[in-house]
Amino acid sequence: MRTIFSFLMLGLLFVSTVRSSRTITGRVTDALTNQPLPGVNVAFRGALAGTTTNADGCYTIAVPDGPQLLIFNAIGFQRAEVKITTQTVVDVKLNTDVRVLQESVVVGYGTVHQPSMPRPMGVGMRSATSYAVEHVVVPVFNTEDYSKIDETGFRMAQSQPVTTFSVDVDRAAYGNIRRFLNGGNLPPKDAVRIEEMVNYFEYDDPQPTGTDPVAVKTELSDSPWNPGLQLLRIGLQAKSIPTGNLPASNLVFLIDVSGSMEADNKLPLVKTALGLLVDQLRPQDRVAIVVYAGAAGLVLPSTPGNEPQKIKDAISQLSAGGSTAGGEGIRLAYQVAQENFRKDGNNRVILATDGDFNVGVSSDSDLQRLVEEKRKTGVFLSVLGFGMGNYKDNKLEVLSDKGNGNYAYIDNLQEAQKVFGKEFGGTLFTVAKDVKLQLEFNPARVQGYRLIGYENRMLNNEDFHDDKKDAGEMGSGHTVTALYEIIPAGVESRYLQKVDPLKYQRQATSTGNQTELLTLKIRYKKPDDETSQLIKQVVTYQPQTWDKTSADFRFSASVAEFGLLLRDSEFKGNAQYNQVETLAKQALGRDPEGYRSEFIRLVKLAHSLSNGSEVAKKTAEK
Repeated sequence: MRTIFSFLMLGLLFVSTVRSSRTITGRVTDALTNQPLPGVNVAFRGALAGTTTNADGCYTIAVPDGPQLLIFNAIGFQRAEVKITTQTVVDVKLNTDVRVLQESVVVGYGTVHQPSMPRPMGVGMRSATSYAVEHVVVPVFNTEDYSKIDETGFRMAQSQPVTTFSVDVDRAAYGNIRRFLNGGNLPPKDAVRIEEMVNYFEYDDPQPTGTDPVAVKTELSDSPWNPGLQLLRIGLQAKSIPTGNLPASNLVFLIDVSGSMEADNKLPLVKTALGLLVDQLRPQDRVAIVVYAGAAGLVLPSTPGNEPQKIKDAISQLSAGGSTAGGEGIRLAYQVAQENFRKDGNNRVILATDGDFNVGVSSDSDLQRLVEEKRKTGVFLSVLGFGMGNYKDNKLEVLSDKGNGNYAYIDNLQEAQKVFGKEFGGTLFTVAKDVKLQLEFNPARVQGYRLIGYENRMLNNEDFHDDKKDAGEMGSGHTVTALYEIIPAGVESRYLQKVDPLKYQRQATSTGNQTELLTLKIRYKKPDDETSQLIKQVVTYQPQTWDKTSADFRFSASVAEFGLLLRDSEFKGNAQYNQVETLAKQALGRDPEGYRSEFIRLVKLAHSLSNGSEVAKKTAEK
């Protein structure tokens, strides 16, 4: 009788459970930009598990009938709680969460029993010693490292008419600058690489129509911050290849799981970001996972893209702890990539770290030589930077440059979605490598010129023809913009130092070639070739009034002016934050993801911080 009663109660409980649940759907967006937020954790109070939003910020969750409390959590955003009664659709906007970084201080320890079963490095790793940890607010010392930037000055077109540089599709500086501004600080001057700020945005330059994978567009108008000078925009557009047509990928995730990666904006964000990449994989793609802390280890052997849950499970088990043997991790990752090499495919190591290598091969020169040696095997290296406080931008930039890869800084989930969702092909598949530009200016039109940014990408003129000289890569759909500020012939400028005329060189005269501004040459290699191809184009002198220029020209100029202000450049002329904001607003153009709108917000924020900095400086002087 008791057994029958028990079955009846279980049946009633089952019916009650079935009848008492309902489905809630909705979309989570950024309150500031209105852009979708992927990877947001959604649960109701008391639930053992929840769900996460997809790439479009959408979610579906089953909840019991009656009043409930939905809870939304995302790294970098304030927690949101929404009371629901009978609603079936709940859309939520999350606000950015800027918190002061705190450290945990070990104040005691004791020994506990540790199971003898071995675990892969980085998967639930814990020391045999347990620590009693007390959270104490202590000063956080900033040990971030940036390479010094010496701005390129104006050159005389008569004596130095030729300039050569490598393309740069990296966008890390912009994300890093955004992190500083959102945290209430102006960025260090050497963190401001203007070319990476300009190239963070997409531009509507024409797609290549011939056999070359790169097309060129130029525009010339007045400089908005230096009256009397001109601004030249050179836009490169790489061929876009549909994702379905991309070659198969052999990827190795190389993940830093050292103790320095424990913060919320480091390893937890890495795991979410790589989860977004896994969602983009196709059955023909393969992924392996290598981790490193005090040593390096293989967590997941090469696994096909049609087993996404297996890959995600391996990622989700990772935890942080230990020192940082970055060099050993890179060696192992290259070894695994080589073992699973795909001929005519995309073979790439994706390194996720804060760059704080401190064990084994760790110096800049040693790491550079290691990566230069390994890229010869056909395996490229892309780098994702995370975190703050001990961030080593200088190391990571060198690694990506020498590894024939990209460099991005991931400061939030939206940036992860941009890199691994929207720009999946460009991030992972190279259409042209070792791309170099060489310009010869016509002294009859140009008295002086200056390349804005690209300071660490300058090449000797003879490097242009040297196919052994490494240069930058362009991925599927990538755009690259280079801006030159020009002092027209006959215009006096304080930026040009007086020099005696050359005695043995032919002097440019007003009767020289007046129709040509410059000759532009581009060299590139196809991904599997070691011999470069040449593109050559004459740029005629056709200046436009400011209102006739494209929105891309005006917007890229506003970003460059913003960079000059953040750097407090000696070439900033009459640059002002108000003017940057006005130019950007007038040149929003197509902005489906809200990146340009977010830029305007950052300009306003920087203007406010700059004013506060000036007030503090004047107060200190008194």
